[in-house]
Amino acid sequence: MNYLFDNHINVARNFKEEGNKLKALQFYKKAYNLLEGKKDIELLLDMALLYHELEQLDLAEEKYREVIEIDNEEARAYYGLGTLYDEDGFFDEAKEYYSKAIMLNNSYDKAYFFLANIYDEEENKEEAIKLYKKVLEINENDLWANANLACIMEELNRLEESETYNKKALSINPNHYRILFNMGVVQKRLGNIERAEQYYRKSIENNKNYPYSYLNLGVIYREKGNYKKAIQIITEGIINNENEGFLYYNRACFYALIGEKEK
Repeated sequence: MNYLFDNHINVARNFKEEGNKLKALQFYKKAYNLLEGKKDIELLLDMALLYHELEQLDLAEEKYREVIEIDNEEARAYYGLGTLYDEDGFFDEAKEYYSKAIMLNNSYDKAYFFLANIYDEEENKEEAIKLYKKVLEINENDLWANANLACIMEELNRLEESETYNKKALSINPNHYRILFNMGVVQKRLGNIERAEQYYRKSIENNKNYPYSYLNLGVIYREKGNYKKAIQIITEGIINNENEGFLYYNRACFYALIGEKEK
């Protein structure tokens, strides 16, 4: 019987690695229907994750709660419940489950991370900062903990700290367009205009479909009085992002500044 159970699990995991989630679920269910299946925590967690990926959230929750019935100190099950409630917008419940996961495993970096996200969204920036820093104590190379801290610090006008966290994020992934954009924002606010330009251009190189990089770069040239260059940059942005109305609006403003009212 153990051989059959193990075989079903292995087949399911192979199908999942191949991207065939429905076939994987079929074999997970076969394993679950065996006697040992209903008491196997790893199987139940695998099933819960797969149900979540398939957007069958009620079934995912059911499996996480089955895990807790077997072991009420299984941190991964509480974290999983947190992700479900977080995704559905029930943030108070999500915070409770993330906190429970952390209480059971104080090195659970993902639980700290998503708990920080909620506090950030709720404008409790200091609590978010504390939690993101806890993530970095566990894993200093967490890309998004560094990047998100950089954004919060910029919002709080703590620009040197924002620059530091952005630098760390870029040392982890030097070509991520959002982080390059964020660094451009910080450099502009620090008065480093040429460096801001460089970061915006590099952001555009890495993702031509992020319209805000064109906007901010265009604004730099507008502030320099180089309206034609500003228009050129915004036009390039429109070519690559034709449905972004604010780019058309800003280009119209730039044309107005040089007296080309028809345009």
